[in-house]
Amino acid sequence: MADIVNLNRFRKAKARSDKEKRAEEKRVKFGRTKAEKQENNANRALVEKKHAGKKLGENKKDSAEDDS
Repeated sequence: MADIVNLNRFRKAKARSDKEKRAEEKRVKFGRTKAEKQENNANRALVEKKHAGKKLGENKKDSAEDDS
């Protein structure tokens, strides 16, 4: 004779294992170390600083026309 299985428990256990498997895949795909995050933030700040230094000021154009 076969063992009696509670289908509700079986379904919930399967859902938990599927959820844990998906979470593990996401940790591998999206997870970064603290050092990687800090390096990324430092690089982004450097790029923004360089970019901001090369912007043309809107007021410079207006003041040049006033001087003429």
